[in-house]
Amino acid sequence: MDASYDLARYLVSTKYADIPTAAIEAAKKEVLDQLGVALGGSSRPGVAELLALNKDWGGKPESTVFCFGDRLPAPMAAQVNATMGHALDYDDTGDGPTHPSVVIVPTAFAMAERRGTVSGQELLAAVATGADVMCRLGAAWRQGRKSPNPGGHPGAGWHLTPLYGYFGAAAVAGRLLGLNETGMVNALGIAYHQASGNGQCVVDGALTKRMGPGFAARGGITAAMMAARGISGAQNCFEGELGLFPLYHGGEYDRSALVKDLGREFRGVNVEMKPYPCCKGTHNFVAMTAELVAKHHIKAADVEEILIACPGQANLALPLEVKAHPRNPVDSQFSIPWAVAVVVAHGKAGINDFNEQSIVSRDILGVCDKIRLDMAGRPGRSAVQITMRDGRVFSETRAGFGPGAETALPFSVYEDKFRDCVSYAARPIAAANTSRVVDLVRDLEQVADVAEIIRLIS
Repeated sequence: MDASYDLARYLVSTKYADIPTAAIEAAKKEVLDQLGVALGGSSRPGVAELLALNKDWGGKPESTVFCFGDRLPAPMAAQVNATMGHALDYDDTGDGPTHPSVVIVPTAFAMAERRGTVSGQELLAAVATGADVMCRLGAAWRQGRKSPNPGGHPGAGWHLTPLYGYFGAAAVAGRLLGLNETGMVNALGIAYHQASGNGQCVVDGALTKRMGPGFAARGGITAAMMAARGISGAQNCFEGELGLFPLYHGGEYDRSALVKDLGREFRGVNVEMKPYPCCKGTHNFVAMTAELVAKHHIKAADVEEILIACPGQANLALPLEVKAHPRNPVDSQFSIPWAVAVVVAHGKAGINDFNEQSIVSRDILGVCDKIRLDMAGRPGRSAVQITMRDGRVFSETRAGFGPGAETALPFSVYEDKFRDCVSYAARPIAAANTSRVVDLVRDLEQVADVAEIIRLIS
């Protein structure tokens, strides 16, 4: 029997009381993190344009667009909210790698407003199970993958967040619509007929990179609504002859990662908050460079040369003339050389270091001109070596994509990030509202109607 039946049964039968405390607490953090990065991303290019397009189309005012306050049909509102949530590339990271919350949280809030009077417990259950589904899909692909990824692209060319996000959004929307098991199987099948997303947008530095999760949120909601009307979808959407894993992934997947311990193990607990507003693959280099700069009091003017070793990460390092001189902010978000240069120039990597103004900033570009690359050696080795004008040499080496351990961070760290992101919103959010949102999310299981949270940020 296809995994769609296992997942559908799990999605419709799992109640809030069945979910472990750790998964509920993780879901709260995911909610606050996503609301913050969405508000921070609301001012970024592509968001206002997408909102204007959806407003031109019009429709029933069901759900609210974060920050702006416009009300649109639920699929459209979720699309805009998920797009702004991915605009900074600051949203959390799950298995695959995927970014679960950027699809799951906007879908949950849009459907909650559409339905009306959805409690915090219901929202948390939807987020926890939806994140679990996305992470399981990512884990099944990653653990079963045998072929090398072309060009070092971590999704083998796929943009895995929207690809799996269609199913995650359908799962969340289906739960909040009250679909039965048959309806949920159909919703997942309809989601599969739309599921897509590729990495060429990263290669070309296109704004569609930040819009992929919005497509998934909109498509997943549409799939669930169609299933609720009795429209059928492919029943064997994951493992059938032309299902997701045989057709899209060449049959390379681990079924046990997809269905084992459903309802007992919630993979959302492993979702990591991003400490820096750039691709996860750059984070080790940000952390190493920041450590070197702080420890040795390095000033950009005193640096002679920077050697970066990043074998196996050509997608984030080459061509150097693009990665060190970004054509647009998307290029800068997916560049190891740029991330290193930012830290040498400014001592840290923040939201303002990956925008239209920063990519023409001479202080960062001047550091970029001092960078050389070492692409040889074992993939996964990360190293930064800084040679000073006076001959001193400082270096740091790590393994993996790091810095890691973001799953163990306390709620207060998420609160700090939330407040920082809110300060970049397209429209000012009152300090009292910001504090109230933090309090409501911290005790989300006590909230009677989650629409109160949206009103405070819109």
